[in-house]
Amino acid sequence: MGHFRLLVMGNGISAYGSYLNMVALNVFIYHVTGSALTAGLFMAVRLLTSVASGFVSGRLVSRYDRKLLMTGADLTQAAALLLLLLAPGGARVGLLFALAVVTGACSTLSQVALRSSVPEIVGAEHRARANGLLVTGRSLAMIAGFASSGVVVARFGYTTAFALDAVTFVVSATTLFLLPVRTRSTEPGETAGDSDGSTLSAYRALLGAAPLLAVMIVVRAVDGLGSSSHNVALPIHSSDLDPGHPATFISQFWATWAIGNIVMQQLSGRLLGGPGRTAGERAFIVGSCVMSAAFIVVFTGLPTVLTVVAALVAGMADGFTEIVYVSRLQAAPDAQRGRLFGLSASAENIGFGLGMILSAALLDHFAPLPVVAFFHGLAIVLCAVVLAVLFRRGRKEPRHEAPADRNDRDGQDDRDLPAVEGPTVEGPTVEGHNA
Repeated sequence: MGHFRLLVMGNGISAYGSYLNMVALNVFIYHVTGSALTAGLFMAVRLLTSVASGFVSGRLVSRYDRKLLMTGADLTQAAALLLLLLAPGGARVGLLFALAVVTGACSTLSQVALRSSVPEIVGAEHRARANGLLVTGRSLAMIAGFASSGVVVARFGYTTAFALDAVTFVVSATTLFLLPVRTRSTEPGETAGDSDGSTLSAYRALLGAAPLLAVMIVVRAVDGLGSSSHNVALPIHSSDLDPGHPATFISQFWATWAIGNIVMQQLSGRLLGGPGRTAGERAFIVGSCVMSAAFIVVFTGLPTVLTVVAALVAGMADGFTEIVYVSRLQAAPDAQRGRLFGLSASAENIGFGLGMILSAALLDHFAPLPVVAFFHGLAIVLCAVVLAVLFRRGRKEPRHEAPADRNDRDGQDDRDLPAVEGPTVEGPTVEGHNA
């Protein structure tokens, strides 16, 4: 785990620059063009690129060296930022949209490659703990990046913010390149579904062989709808609560959410980070229900203390479901893992982007509570249906024991994982088991 902690540190530094730049770029493009439409188009281009990149990234991660892909993605983003810094003023608007494409594609590629590599770097039995460290590092980077962006831009300007972001990518790439870690278990080209058949057919075969994974990805996409609704509704709700100080409630909410999220990520990583300690689909579904319900409660206008508790619960449930979800997808054989995470990234980005558009339109006509309740309610209804099916299925089907000679470190069998030809790393599934 020593090398992985260094990787987490490098990834966190890169993430800090990304979150800092996310604020700086959005403000900078509005400052340069004076057009809210152009700023919105910039965000849309980046989001659409992230969606498309998910499908492409899954294929790349399945075929090529993941360490080199992550290193190349970081250096490409650093080069794009450097080009923006050196460009004359008249060329910067066009370069900003090129940068949106580069950052959207490369950030998704890095995320897919890193998540796919975790079981190979630390071992399948330690993946939950490793995921906890990784997500915690990014959460701390998000807090630091958003908190310092205003100060950096105000005191030192956009040029310094962009240069600092480029440096963080170089630090991340250098750290990753120098670490002696193995990121895959199969040789390039020895992956199923890459040499023949279309990409769509490969995804159909993969999800057809692992229907519960498909359901979990759908739940994450619907969670994206809910997440976008409360992100869009928070400024409006905060203004309604205190028109004179609208930032107060938002700050309290995100600070409390972050505390709950980070604490639960650490607890989940430690509690689920050993042999025989695992959480399954049912735990993920229940956690998603709790998370959505807590977000709805935040907008009900309860006293401050109860609202803070709801925000804390929402953060804890969010952190728990993140660890369980990522760890579950990482239980798939290495040859399939890249495609799963690529598909997951695209589904989550589609849900979040669609939710941003729909919730913004609905908030022009309705108060924040019904809008947030509608989108998060969709997630709750879907989770309730899935949970009912899982319980019914658990009653009808006898529990199968995993063969004694299999790599059953988590005490579970591999019934729901797709089978592939060639060398694979067998990972446990959690079908039919509770946390």
